[in-house]
Amino acid sequence: MIFRPIFISLLLFCCPHSAVFSAPPNLIVCIADDVSFDDFGCYGSKTARTPRIDALAAKGMKFTEAYLTASSCSPSRSSIITGRYPHNNGPAAELHQPVAARLPWLPGVLRENGYHTAVVGKNHMSRVDAKVGAETWDLIDPGVTPDNHGAESKWAETITQRPKDKPFFFWFASLDAHRDWDADKEWDEARYGPKHRPEDITVPPFLADDEATRADLASYHNEITRFDHFVGKVADTLAAEGILDNTLILILADNGRPFPRAKTRLHDSGMKTALVAHWPAGIAKAGSSSASLVSVIDIAPTCLEAAGVKAPPSFQGVSFMPLFKDSQAITRRHAFSEHNWHDYEAHGRSVRSGGWLYIRNQRPALAWQGPADSVRSPSHDSLKALRDAKKLTPAQADVFLAPRATEELYQTASDPLQLTNLAADATHAETKARLAALLDQWTTETGDAAPEKLTSDGFDRETGTSLGKRNQTPRGDYPGLPKNADQINAPGPR
Repeated sequence: MIFRPIFISLLLFCCPHSAVFSAPPNLIVCIADDVSFDDFGCYGSKTARTPRIDALAAKGMKFTEAYLTASSCSPSRSSIITGRYPHNNGPAAELHQPVAARLPWLPGVLRENGYHTAVVGKNHMSRVDAKVGAETWDLIDPGVTPDNHGAESKWAETITQRPKDKPFFFWFASLDAHRDWDADKEWDEARYGPKHRPEDITVPPFLADDEATRADLASYHNEITRFDHFVGKVADTLAAEGILDNTLILILADNGRPFPRAKTRLHDSGMKTALVAHWPAGIAKAGSSSASLVSVIDIAPTCLEAAGVKAPPSFQGVSFMPLFKDSQAITRRHAFSEHNWHDYEAHGRSVRSGGWLYIRNQRPALAWQGPADSVRSPSHDSLKALRDAKKLTPAQADVFLAPRATEELYQTASDPLQLTNLAADATHAETKARLAALLDQWTTETGDAAPEKLTSDGFDRETGTSLGKRNQTPRGDYPGLPKNADQINAPGPR
């Protein structure tokens, strides 16, 4: 189905919240790999150096309540680009699996409406029929160069070498900060400044504060700073081309840091994302901050509204364009997230609403120790040593907790690390019932389902090593399959 552009006269009538421009805006998504929301300076990090992202936030808008639908690389990216929940994308609900063939992608819709589209860097998205080429992207480039395996060094040239007669949508996706760290050995101090020092690192309370963990975190911070440098080059190149003002830049990450109790988790350390928007021609107040709730499935409809293009019915998100004019506007009241297979069997769901986080776990017997690359990390080894010595704090012990509670409830403002589960507290029974009902409604309306046989563990839970030939069990059924959720467009409560 082709969606025609809505030009200026129609914009006034059909899109009352949209800014009106003489030319459609350019659109860029800069997406980091495995970075938690509080590891950018503008989000309160005391040690991460992100001066270029901080500067864009200071002249744009920072969202403080933005949430992913999955804290897992390919399910998260596929969800963003289709504007749909992971279980509504078919097999793509699980790591490394493809999106259902029938579903349109944001760049494909934009390309049909006159945009030049490119994905440069980590792609990690595919379709069941393998057709993700000319009908979606004009350019596909892995972006890796001999001196930069973060996949960022071709972003600027993609801008300068674009067709000058079209607006563009660029998906600039780094490999930073995914393990294993390569920024350390490719470090250019003239570009990035000095490396982060382990002694300067702020260690989260659910990790061990020792030399190995600090060194691990310092290397992680180096990758964030490299990502920041190339985001700055994008902004500089746009300015040099004279198109910065009418380019909407969105900066975020696909999931939490690749450390214990972050990546894959439904808690804020895994599911909350930084989201910075820079668009001088479209954001009413430079340097503003919005605490309105945003889900990353809202990015696709937001980009389309900015472009004056009608969103296809498959998009489940809602545009947050009104927030660019009024940072206190409300575009959604609830945000839902999923924890599906990522190296290990899992099925968890959550809803955020009114300052509360409610989590439901369909596999309570299993620990949420994090993905295999985290389990293989020095930081996880340090936690195991404390575990074996029976010296874990409650926050650290949660990494290994099994069985887990089937329900968790947190008031996020007063418990930002989500360490005090209030699900059994009678004082909050009414809140828990309200959120449980919301999750039930969302589950029913979007066709979510936990199949009887989910995909089982592909890695050892203690060591993170591949089970390989020892694991002869075929993949299980992906979430939503029993109800053909990939055929359902209903968004559930928003």
